Amino acid sequence: MKLSSIIPASELHYFTLLLVTGLYSPGRGEITSLDSGNIDDILNNAGVALVNFYADWCRFSQMLHPIFEEASNIVREEYPDATQVVFARVDCDQHSDIAQRYRISKYPTLKLFRNGMMMKREYRGQRSVTAIADFIRQQKVDPIRELQNLEEISTLDRSKRTIIGYIEQKDSENYHTYEKVANILRDDCVFLAAFGEVSKPERFSGDNIIYKPIGENAPDMVYMGSLTNFDLSYAWSQDKCVPLVREITFENGEELTEEGLPFLILFHLKDDTESLEKFQQEVARQLISEKGSINFLHADCEKFRHPLLHIQKTPADCPVIAIDSFRHMYVFPEFSDLAFPGKLRQFVLDLHSGKLHREFHHGPDPTDSTPGQEDDREVASNPPESSFQKLAPSETRYTILRDRDEL
Repeated sequence: MKLSSIIPASELHYFTLLLVTGLYSPGRGEITSLDSGNIDDILNNAGVALVNFYADWCRFSQMLHPIFEEASNIVREEYPDATQVVFARVDCDQHSDIAQRYRISKYPTLKLFRNGMMMKREYRGQRSVTAIADFIRQQKVDPIRELQNLEEISTLDRSKRTIIGYIEQKDSENYHTYEKVANILRDDCVFLAAFGEVSKPERFSGDNIIYKPIGENAPDMVYMGSLTNFDLSYAWSQDKCVPLVREITFENGEELTEEGLPFLILFHLKDDTESLEKFQQEVARQLISEKGSINFLHADCEKFRHPLLHIQKTPADCPVIAIDSFRHMYVFPEFSDLAFPGKLRQFVLDLHSGKLHREFHHGPDPTDSTPGQEDDREVASNPPESSFQKLAPSETRYTILRDRDEL
């Protein structure tokens, strides 16, 4: 592995010099070393913390050390308050308990925390001083846009999920809680706020928060809980901002793959919202209890032509439903079969029971045959290998710690 494949050319000479001359040694920059005794206190008191989980023997960790430290030094100049931004590191060999606590499966892993809460999305961008510093700057941008008048609401982009806070005073517990929620869900929803006289027409019963779903005619939903209760407010907002069926893209594919759950995917044409709505309805109706065991996703047929070809389909065949278990791909018989009660659920249960994989090797189960139709049974299926596994963290960027189980 060449340094040039990890470090941008503009910074390569500088870091090569540090490494070759021995001038670099971990700890020169303003990086806080975390251990079981200080991690909670430091992270809980940091507005934003970027933590490098590393191992000294990992070559990618060694390459990242000087970059991470220089980015820390640059950011510290812009945000001198030590509680605003913290750059920290965890030696996972020395502190395996912390690595297990945060489910570290590769080195180096850069996780983002806000006031002690770990964000779902970790840093997966370019490993350069500029890119890491820019990432932190983006995290410090206020996620809430203030409305100057209520007429602005009529011009909202209704293709995006939006939450609006109508709050009398900006310096209030109600707003501070709303701000904390918005910071965590900034990538999932648009957050707006109106204050004082501007918000008064919508505060007929006091401060309130409403959610505007996607769709011009979709009705607003009102938050009925305590505005100062973070847990309730966050749970409500997360339920609205993070859809049950998420879109997979090349940008979030690595993140979704690393969650370790098989994919149930609807491939559909971008403008085919009707098929997507049917799929969403059936997932909500049949599979809500499986939420923790499989990821429900939808993908643009045109963008994901290769996985379609992998299962001998083209965009002309869409909509198509398939499971990717990270070992094999299995195709749902027909999209129209969604109309049969329980059929989509059974498809997923057959994955978990091993039936889909078993039939791959041995053909349909004898118990599935009806009397008199034994001779009509198909021979063993031949599902292709996983296509989305290729989006998983690459061994050209990480030291991977474990393999996935076979399904």
